[in-house]
Amino acid sequence: MPTFEHVSRYPFGRAEVFAWHTRPGAFVRLTPPGMATLLEGPTHGIEVGSEIALRISHPLVAGLLPEVSWRGRRGPVGLDWRVRHVELDPGHGFVDEQVSGPFRRWRHEHTFADGPGGSTIITDRVHWELPVLPDRVAVPLVEMQLTGLFSFRERQLRSDLGLHASLPHGPMTVVVAGGSGLVGTQLRALLTSGGHTVRRLVRDAAGPASRDAWGWDPGAGVLPAGVLDGADAVVNLAGHSIGGRFTEGHKRRVLRSRLDATGTLVAALASGPEGKHLVQASAIGLYGARRPDEILTEDSTPGEGFLADVVQRWEAAAAPAVDAGVRTAFLRTGIALSEGGGALLPQVPLFSVGLGGRLTRADAWLSWIGLDDLARAYVHTLATPGLAGPVNAVAPRPVTQQEFAATLGRVLHRPAILPTPALGPTTVLGAEGYDQMIDTDQRVSAGKLTGSGFRFAQHTLADALRHALMR
Repeated sequence: MPTFEHVSRYPFGRAEVFAWHTRPGAFVRLTPPGMATLLEGPTHGIEVGSEIALRISHPLVAGLLPEVSWRGRRGPVGLDWRVRHVELDPGHGFVDEQVSGPFRRWRHEHTFADGPGGSTIITDRVHWELPVLPDRVAVPLVEMQLTGLFSFRERQLRSDLGLHASLPHGPMTVVVAGGSGLVGTQLRALLTSGGHTVRRLVRDAAGPASRDAWGWDPGAGVLPAGVLDGADAVVNLAGHSIGGRFTEGHKRRVLRSRLDATGTLVAALASGPEGKHLVQASAIGLYGARRPDEILTEDSTPGEGFLADVVQRWEAAAAPAVDAGVRTAFLRTGIALSEGGGALLPQVPLFSVGLGGRLTRADAWLSWIGLDDLARAYVHTLATPGLAGPVNAVAPRPVTQQEFAATLGRVLHRPAILPTPALGPTTVLGAEGYDQMIDTDQRVSAGKLTGSGFRFAQHTLADALRHALMR
């Protein structure tokens, strides 16, 4: 049976590193978005008998098993996989094995050992066997994917542990609205894997829907009683996705959903006990779609257009909390890079077949941030008392459209010569959507965020793309 081994080292003690793996959220943080979706579990952490059900949706992984049928009954289309923890040596290691799924056999052994200077060495050893392909074909393909996966995991764990070690704040209880989206899922996992408690607001019936989920109705201004009791902070990510054709109905939902959610949360915070904090999602769309030859800071004037208007009204809706003395920060987010969604997702297939290229003018600026650095920026903001007001959540090195296309092409080992015709995105988004979301030129400064002590894990676009795409 083929065996794959990956050895990684971390400048943290073994007890701390092992404890991280036992916490909720650890599996999500170690699973690249776009590769797999967690359907249920872990049922009880890494204890023996605990199970995880997921769906593999990454085309390269699923493509190794062409004879396995693809299903989409409960979520994204992909291959169902169920894994069970079968051995546990607290502080030293644990083992999980496939119960059902694409492999004939799968056994993953995690071993933790003390390294020099109080560090930790993790050895991941995977024994696997495919039911379809012979080893001479399967081994190089599977090892390529496992190398990418465990390299992602090593970078992720080192950066997450580093973030938690740098925070002056102790364990927090955080209420998260809009926590099921791309950013919210990673933020909740980052918080819980760091030992913090998350209360998730969901659009459901009143009262807790599960141990950590509380139903609310922002359209009616209804927040469940007690959800803020003992909480340190609120993170507001709630709002209808801006992705989609810019019809009048779509635009109303985008604006109304943000105003309703913010108004409901702010009313409760402003009338509640002192000491709580609000970290609110925002966007660099406030500066307007095109600001050529400007470096945009938090003090720059707002721009014009639908998204600029939405963001201004969205931030203004939090004014009662600010007036009541609630420390409020607005993370004005750039283009978040992830293979699990957002602007990068539709570009990867085009680049993979050699048809990718820049989306607008070659010299137009694009301000980006890696998804995982964005999640860490939220946690950093939560735990940094002096950080308030607008904060640009962008990487410190924006790039031009030409640089973005060329870099993505290099990471995928594909050409990126011809620009993408405007017809495709215009058909999907409409003329106004293309104008507001694609034909942009925004060079945004990350100076306030970095000046507050935040450390990016991916400083360059190439680093961020390699991480997001498991390269």
